Amino acid sequence: MEDGKPADTRQDNARQAALDYHEFPKPGKLEIRATKPLANGRDLSRAYSPGVAEACLEIKADPATASRYTARGNLVAVVSNGTAVLGLGNIGALASKPVMEGKAVLFKKFANIDCFDIELNEPDPVKLAEIVCALEPTFGAINLEDIKAPDCFIVEKLCRERMNIPVFHDDQHGTAIVVGAAATNALIVAGKRFEDIKVVSTGGGAAGIACLNMLLNLGVKRENVWLCDLAGLVYNGRTDQMTDQKAAFAQGTTPATLADVIEGADLFLGLSGPGVLTPEMVAKMAPRPIVFALANPTPEILPDQVRAVAPDAIIATGRSDFPNQVNNVLCFPFIFRGALDVGATEINKRMEIACIEGIAALARATTSAEAAAAYSAEKLSFGADYLIPKPFDPRLIGVVASAVARAAMESGVATRPIEDLDAYKHKLDGSVFKSALIMRPVFEASKVAARTIVFAEGEDERVLRAAHAMMEETNDIPVLIGRPEVVEMRCERAGLPIRPGRDVHLVNPENDPRYRDYWGTYHDLMARRGVSPDIARAVMRTNTTAIAAVMVHRGEADSMICGTFGQYHWHLNYIRQVLARDGLHPVGALSLMILEDGPLFIADTQVNPEPTPEQIRDTVIGAARHVRRFGLTPKIALCTQSQFGNMDNSAAQRMRAALELLDAREPDFCYEGEMNVDSALDQSLRDRLLPGSRMEGAANVLVFASTDAAAATRNILKMKANGLEVGPILMGMGNKAHIVTNAITARGLLNISALAGTPVAHYG
Repeated sequence: MEDGKPADTRQDNARQAALDYHEFPKPGKLEIRATKPLANGRDLSRAYSPGVAEACLEIKADPATASRYTARGNLVAVVSNGTAVLGLGNIGALASKPVMEGKAVLFKKFANIDCFDIELNEPDPVKLAEIVCALEPTFGAINLEDIKAPDCFIVEKLCRERMNIPVFHDDQHGTAIVVGAAATNALIVAGKRFEDIKVVSTGGGAAGIACLNMLLNLGVKRENVWLCDLAGLVYNGRTDQMTDQKAAFAQGTTPATLADVIEGADLFLGLSGPGVLTPEMVAKMAPRPIVFALANPTPEILPDQVRAVAPDAIIATGRSDFPNQVNNVLCFPFIFRGALDVGATEINKRMEIACIEGIAALARATTSAEAAAAYSAEKLSFGADYLIPKPFDPRLIGVVASAVARAAMESGVATRPIEDLDAYKHKLDGSVFKSALIMRPVFEASKVAARTIVFAEGEDERVLRAAHAMMEETNDIPVLIGRPEVVEMRCERAGLPIRPGRDVHLVNPENDPRYRDYWGTYHDLMARRGVSPDIARAVMRTNTTAIAAVMVHRGEADSMICGTFGQYHWHLNYIRQVLARDGLHPVGALSLMILEDGPLFIADTQVNPEPTPEQIRDTVIGAARHVRRFGLTPKIALCTQSQFGNMDNSAAQRMRAALELLDAREPDFCYEGEMNVDSALDQSLRDRLLPGSRMEGAANVLVFASTDAAAATRNILKMKANGLEVGPILMGMGNKAHIVTNAITARGLLNISALAGTPVAHYG
């Protein structure tokens, strides 16, 4: 028993949970959705007859236009006959459908590629290939899956010869690519080279043969490869259980066992079955052995058994509960993404090598904050236990797909070359970092000058990751308030290369030589507001927000960021005390919500609970100025329950008064109100209520008459519309201070630091 429950009960519960996952709320894991409206006769005439004929004629005249007028350019077929389903064997085409649906879901999740899963009742490899070839008009690429060896070699060869689109057997090449990336980094950790190592492999199936061929491409010498299977060593003259693919790796002329050939091996590559490799065999391997035991669900040897005889071994498995999971999802979505986007006619060796290099390089770089959050229990720092990135590392698509696209163009198989690969990579990053595209103008503006940004909560891991990203992506200089030993320990734990005193400036609230100057400055500012020297000293020892504000006031930093914990108005109080002078005062908090259909700004979410007309006016003007920082034209709606004067409550009165104040200013941006949110976002509704209103189209800024309404709208968009927040941006403080919320991510902190890093003069 474990956790008080019998093992069979836990297994039954897990089995039922898996079945429920597949059955509810509707059967299966996929559905088809229309991408164009079909709401009226006009739509119907364009979607089908007669309008559809125009697209058909264009494609007939130029087949390449199919990628413009149909979904083909982003459509992959996952094809199987179910003869070699991982861990299940030959279960047949129909029983393999849940696996193929799952593969299609991974394509969509990780690379936004649409998929049809196609299960075929055809055991004959030649006939299977003929069926697949006949599918070419429908798809932009073919992913062959779970077809037994040697049939899979025949099917892929025939399809590649006859088809003019990429055909990729993931069990072979996907596994080989991820193994290649893991082996590349394992050799770096071990201090060895491909051309010098001895490789012993078990398993002569599709994946095993493909991995060995890939290792040869990476530099392993053919004479240093020893392949074993159930019948022992593959040697010249052997006839039992042989294929042409195995014969290419034959060694010697006499029978031998795995135990006979394992001595001195640098790399064991297992794609066979459980218990094949014993601790005694591992003990005979070369110093600092590399053991890739990839059989699933039970590997050839368990990691603990390896370490018992070789504590410094570098180990990878196919399981997610051990470090270094060799998982094809690191490869196939992104190699297809790059291939589809350049209209590649095949996936060739150069594209596969580019994929390997991209995956391996990502693991050697500092891990992303998003991956760290997804795998919070693991230390993601390059080394023996972190050879390859995690599947949920959002940088994979940008790095790997762009590398594959470049390789396709350089090798001459791209029919739609991409002119600007940097812009392409930015676009890919924007597909996973939802804020990336809209933040680009801000990041570009932040490069105008190098500003110093002080983080009040410098010990927070999110802040540490943001500071490191700032150093990589901007010219700004991060300063952290925190204890050196805590900052160093957390950087080490997070796998970050930055260290206090060496890479980033640090203010130690417990022992800093500037302490006397800081509390003296704070006392001078607050002496006639009830703050004695003793209180000033205590504040400067314990209140990191006040310390950051004093640093900005003294000119030691250009801007401060705080709020990763604590209440917003608590932080705002100290910012007001120290920095609200010389015409600066908090006007309002502006949150940018990045939604599926575009950006929407919300104000005031934090500062003025029930703003006066003057405060609403200032919020509108400040919002317009900040919206322009993102390269957008502001269209601002003053939102209340009232519709253009049909109610006379306090909110409506304040909004109408604010509108008059704005009219008196004659600002150079579009604004309208007072109105409901639906009227602000739907011109047809607005036109029925107030024909000829001053606003055209949907508003992109909603200003509310209370922080309750603004904050509620923001939170609903975050939780129910999957909105991503950038901000809050504290308006009115000359970009000297920003207060974030407790839910901020490392990426969010990087975004707000880019905003803080833009000189005020740059955006007016």
